[in-house]
Amino acid sequence: MPTDTLTPPVSDIAVAYVNGVALNRPDEVVTPDELRQRGCTELLRQAAQVAGLLADDDAPSFDGVISELAAQAIDSLIEQQLKVPEPSEEACRRHHAAHQGTYRTGEKVRVRHILFAVTPGVDVVALRKRAETALLDVRCHNGDMDHFAGTARELSNCPSGAEGGDLGWLSASDCAPEFARELFGHIEVGVLPRLVHSRFGLHVVEVLEREPGTAQPFESVRGAVTMSLRQQAYVTALRQYLRLLAGAARLEGIDLDAADTPLVQ
Repeated sequence: MPTDTLTPPVSDIAVAYVNGVALNRPDEVVTPDELRQRGCTELLRQAAQVAGLLADDDAPSFDGVISELAAQAIDSLIEQQLKVPEPSEEACRRHHAAHQGTYRTGEKVRVRHILFAVTPGVDVVALRKRAETALLDVRCHNGDMDHFAGTARELSNCPSGAEGGDLGWLSASDCAPEFARELFGHIEVGVLPRLVHSRFGLHVVEVLEREPGTAQPFESVRGAVTMSLRQQAYVTALRQYLRLLAGAARLEGIDLDAADTPLVQ
């Protein structure tokens, strides 16, 4: 079941550099997301060297896999540099009130989907167009059970296509987080008006039924709310720190301004 985000088109830059350090080989096919992740990691590795946390002779990597010592040094650097405030009681209560659907227990949805899988070498632009065409088609036939099922059998890259796209009853823990975010905590029933992105590709999704579950009082989920806000603050602080490093670095063939990477997701 969907547990990664949509892979973008591959980079057309031959070689990218951070302060003269190459991030890839000239003959290597690297997606923009992967290239940005390597760039952010290299920024942090170099910052750890400047801070005296990592030896100057630590070698960079062409494939994005850094040394164990570099990983430890980056952890220490982030711990030193990031000042993450503890969320206040008031902020936690406001968050809980605004996101009560997130903290329901027992919520389930009965779903079917049509998967347009992203695989190595796929033309993502063409794939998106096919997915959007299918979404428009099934929305025009919303409520026609046979039409959605037939389209899933014809187009879906998921084994569930043989069953008309039926995934049965799902809870949030059954899905990839990015897939679950589009399904749970909402009231929509029917074909969703948007494509759902996951690490597997693009999904046309129909919600057939919902069981709303039980809302949990703040005191019961205080720890989860606090952890969620703490993680949001950490991500914001890390993104800001990476922007500062990128602004002071010499970058070639890569744009790290406001870049979302797996480091800050």
